[in-house]
Amino acid sequence: MKRLLIVGASLVFVYILGGVFLYVFQEKFIFLDGELPTGFQYAFDADYEEVNLKGEADGSLNALHFKVDNPKGLVLYFHGNQGNLTRWGKVVLDFTKFGYDVIVMDYRGYGKSSGKRSKEILLNDAELFYQYALNNYLEKDITLYGRSLGTGIASWLAGRHSPKSLILETPYYSLASVAQRFYPVYPSKLALRYNFRSYKYLQRADCPIYIFHGTEDEVVPYKSGKRLYKSLSPDQVQMITIEGGRHKDLADFDTFNSALQKVLVGR
Repeated sequence: MKRLLIVGASLVFVYILGGVFLYVFQEKFIFLDGELPTGFQYAFDADYEEVNLKGEADGSLNALHFKVDNPKGLVLYFHGNQGNLTRWGKVVLDFTKFGYDVIVMDYRGYGKSSGKRSKEILLNDAELFYQYALNNYLEKDITLYGRSLGTGIASWLAGRHSPKSLILETPYYSLASVAQRFYPVYPSKLALRYNFRSYKYLQRADCPIYIFHGTEDEVVPYKSGKRLYKSLSPDQVQMITIEGGRHKDLADFDTFNSALQKVLVGR
């Protein structure tokens, strides 16, 4: 009996220690950032300018604003959790081929963006760029686009404003539901400080919503995107399933590209 008590106490200790570790270091698992020196020069074969905004808590926010002649509108893009604008700048260039201007920001800790980070601060930073967009474009011409981590942020904005549309690539029902998949023995809903609840934000959205998700997504399960889709009115949302698509390769599929073109260009 004494031996069983010792084993049980040891298991409880390990469980608690693991929980404390995950809680304290959760940002290391969520934000796979990568800083850049403030003097770093981007190099893109396109017309663009850097945008630098001041956020709360001494935040310094860096973004790229790509421009085309006679734009059809603006895509305000919120990227995933890995890589900075040296990567994402190349990704968003595809939207210029559809005739859209694009703004993509780096979150705090990514690229040249810096400052204290929290869930509320990240959302407020996104709002800051939405207001920047409104100063340059009509709201009816703004398309919100979220990818992976950025889908929760874009969804939050869609619930607060009235953009032209919202496009979500590999979205989650909530970030806690994804964390629960990787750490099933811990109460992610209680412990996660960055629980972006897309399903809740989108209850207030009144724009068309388009969800793109691959059936073989190894990071955010397809069923998470499907669950988000089912939580919304069928008159408002459309889900485009990419058979065989994984988390990072949807752009390699004709199904994805043709559907995205139809959403943005109408053909």
